[in-house]
Amino acid sequence: MTRVLSVVLAGLLLSCLADMPYGYYQFVRFAGLVGFAVLAYDSFKREEQRMAIVYVGLALLFQPFVKVALGRTVWNIVDVVVAILLLFTVFFGRKRNPA
Repeated sequence: MTRVLSVVLAGLLLSCLADMPYGYYQFVRFAGLVGFAVLAYDSFKREEQRMAIVYVGLALLFQPFVKVALGRTVWNIVDVVVAILLLFTVFFGRKRNPA
């Protein structure tokens, strides 16, 4: 489930590179908050504290309530870097035990 969530979040972040309506960016921020919170919870549960801290930081960065004003160019860079991180964890992350 977390792999699918990571791929969906990466897709949402990469789609922010296109010229979208402002409401879409608000949706991505809310989806990022929820998605990264779920990923953080899952990482804490699997005792991967470093990744859990990264995901909590990303949830705080993308949260829609107190906006972080970085400018469009910087946000585009952040979106690409985070999408690459998410995809990297999907394809090259630790293999989990099926149990």
